[in-house]
Amino acid sequence: MTSHRTTQTMKPATAAKKLGVYLEATPAEFQEGVVSRDELNALQTDPPEWLRELRRNGPHPRPVVAARLGVSISGLARGGVTEALTTDQIEALRAENPEWLRKEQATQAEVRKEAARIKEKRAEKDGAPRA
Repeated sequence: MTSHRTTQTMKPATAAKKLGVYLEATPAEFQEGVVSRDELNALQTDPPEWLRELRRNGPHPRPVVAARLGVSISGLARGGVTEALTTDQIEALRAENPEWLRKEQATQAEVRKEAARIKEKRAEKDGAPRA
């Protein structure tokens, strides 16, 4: 019995998510086709100019915007940011530093601090000798 390997493919939306780019800003041929695992790996290791440009200047998808601003995706929504932003728009928002952004950054910092505390507590518990 011979096993022939089928090429694993994904929808353009999945590939864009894995590449960290906004699908609607990608070239039409990327949006309309399917992407194989090998093609995705090639895009990640040797990105074409359009991909480098998107990663550099955007527009960026919400997870990237949230990470660059130091807030959660929910925090973006609470702040009224529901669409993709360019790098310039992100920098302008940082410079403006509105109240909602400061609040969401503080909230995110607290969430990270609590997660670190829980992780440390678990590590102590798992490493403690049992009686």
